[in-house]
Amino acid sequence: MPASPTHDLVVLGGGPGGYAAALYAAAAGLSVALVERDKVGGTCLHRGCIPAKEFLETASVLRTVAGAKDFGVQAEQPTVDFAASQQRKQKVVDQLWKGLTGLLRKRGVTTVAGTGRLGPGRTVAVDGGPELVGRHVVLAAGSVTRTLPGFEVDGRLVLTSDEVLALDRLPARVAVIGGGAVGCEFASMFSDLGSQVTLLEALPRLLAGCDGDVVAVLARSFARRGIEVQVGTAVHGHRPAGGTTTVLYGEGGQVTVDAVVMAVGRRPCSAGLLADGTAVALDGGGHVVVDAWGRTGEDGVYAVGDLVATPQLAHVAFAEAMVAVADLLGERPLPVDHARVPWCIYSHPEVAFVGLSEAAARDAGHDVVVKKDPFGGNGRALILGQPEGLVKVVAGRGSPERPGPVLGVHMVGPWVTEQLGAALLAVNWEATPAEVARFVQPHPSLSEVFGETMLALTGRGLHVA
Repeated sequence: MPASPTHDLVVLGGGPGGYAAALYAAAAGLSVALVERDKVGGTCLHRGCIPAKEFLETASVLRTVAGAKDFGVQAEQPTVDFAASQQRKQKVVDQLWKGLTGLLRKRGVTTVAGTGRLGPGRTVAVDGGPELVGRHVVLAAGSVTRTLPGFEVDGRLVLTSDEVLALDRLPARVAVIGGGAVGCEFASMFSDLGSQVTLLEALPRLLAGCDGDVVAVLARSFARRGIEVQVGTAVHGHRPAGGTTTVLYGEGGQVTVDAVVMAVGRRPCSAGLLADGTAVALDGGGHVVVDAWGRTGEDGVYAVGDLVATPQLAHVAFAEAMVAVADLLGERPLPVDHARVPWCIYSHPEVAFVGLSEAAARDAGHDVVVKKDPFGGNGRALILGQPEGLVKVVAGRGSPERPGPVLGVHMVGPWVTEQLGAALLAVNWEATPAEVARFVQPHPSLSEVFGETMLALTGRGLHVA
């Protein structure tokens, strides 16, 4: 006979997916227990999104001060005190962590310290803690960094994002292995802070899945800034010698550096998560198998976030958690449309997109029209001194007078991660360019490029060709 439930919901993992599930369920009046072996907030808050963006902001401030004379402001050539930046990062992280901890407490969520393991009958055994039983369970154990054979992480010469974000000094020469979002952000950050950077990617180009025109802008920017990029290049190991190491890659290529940063993705934390006797299944990659609502093979048990094979993004975990909780409440929610979630890369220049790239749209059989316009003619971009970049819109062909709907919007340039909201609505609401173009953009603003690109697709653009 199954044990009596101790909570309406037990959540395993306190990262974005886990704490979102806990907060959303508690707001609906459910009794919730949240099991977390470390600090609530997960990788995103403590070893990922937030600390990484703090260091990228340090790089941005350095660029701004270094270029102050272009604005008529006389300042000495700036230098970086990376230990001070590390202290500032930790202050930001601690403030957010304490706020989250307080919010969970205010919502009445019971936080249990320890490692949870799901057993039959929705029981959760916690190392060093009580056994919990939930009417429902949400698995949100998250992910950990990957590495490659021959690159064992030692925290000194070979680092993952975890170790990079704990550095107190900058390495003079860095090899970044992996040209995805994390790799490009780290390459950009280290370069702007003064390190010599080599970026190695096994695939034919950076940011696989991103629109080719956007990638081309980023690659040109990296080249101008002295970042050496090698794509279509496999790495074969490294040879340490004293305080440096030599990375071997491609057909006889090698580079000697002070640190190797592994940015080759993450794997789900599913090892040890499931006891015998549950109907929860794992796929070949260790991801929990779920349906569109996050339901597993075990009645009443859900999984969300990096634990499942969906985009490894904190905001996706938030959305999946809310869908799962709404479903267990019987509210019949719409599943997350993972093909239409926003993507943001906080390199310099920034990259942001939603929906289908031009190549993906054509591969899917869409007859498309495309318009792309640069930031170079935008008044606000010129005022900021950041004219590099473009906005690209991919739409269904429709008719000459009314193309649509908008299938994808792709941006690279100044503050595009903060401009993606309108594009997100356009793609997800399947709006046409004519419908979007009716909305008046403020002047002067960076968002005018988005509005003008939509207007140009109607055949009556103003400031764009």
